[in-house]
Amino acid sequence: MDTSSSSSAAGLGAVDPQLQHFIEVETQKQRFQQLVHQMTELCWEKCMDKPGPKLDSRAEACFVNCVERFIDTSQFILNLEQTQKSKPVFSESLSD
Repeated sequence: MDTSSSSSAAGLGAVDPQLQHFIEVETQKQRFQQLVHQMTELCWEKCMDKPGPKLDSRAEACFVNCVERFIDTSQFILNLEQTQKSKPVFSESLSD
């Protein structure tokens, strides 16, 4: 048995706080990049009829509205998740 693998397996419970923070930051960056990608794809499909050298005022207004709604929806979902996390599990089972 390799002692380095057994010691690293035993150390999984005590994660370095700096490493944990780094992982959390990188995970947040990844989520943000995914959101930007989703928003770009969704708004492009919704607002861009025919690509051209310049955005017309209708497409520009559509993009602005689409991005604002996407941000509002994302913020609503994040707030909802936060309130769900803060609720004790026991109280949820009693209210059903």
